[in-house]
Amino acid sequence: MNECIKLIGTLIIEHFRNGKRVRKDEYKNLVVNAGLAQVAGLIVNLETNYFDYMAIGTGTTAPQPTDTALENEITTGGGARAAATITRITQDVTNDTVQFVHQWTFTSSFAITEAGIFNDSTAGVMLSRKTFSAYNVVNGDELQITWRVQFK
Repeated sequence: MNECIKLIGTLIIEHFRNGKRVRKDEYKNLVVNAGLAQVAGLIVNLETNYFDYMAIGTGTTAPQPTDTALENEITTGGGARAAATITRITQDVTNDTVQFVHQWTFTSSFAITEAGIFNDSTAGVMLSRKTFSAYNVVNGDELQITWRVQFK
């Protein structure tokens, strides 16, 4: 029997307006090459920067394994990169999944079409990226992303 480990990313996006959820979607995402290399380095203690930030943007180009950044990351209006709340949860085997959660509250309007996980507050290595149909947020809206990366 051959053993292999896969990283399976699932992105859940919830859009809230006036305290009520107006949209919820779930997507599979791409774990990029640089993210895989960083995970391998973390396993053997050759890397020390773990993934703990999430970013959103307005880029629409489909994710590629060679991506290292979002196409057009938002840095203003309440949509800047932010530290995630991180936990381990169980999906198939005890503690087999890392869960990242952050909720942005906007002071500007955006058509959000991409998201990513990073290991730094401003640059760093990207683990995962996903593009999707636009979430049109306005001042006062909230967008919560729950991102699960399962080791399977």
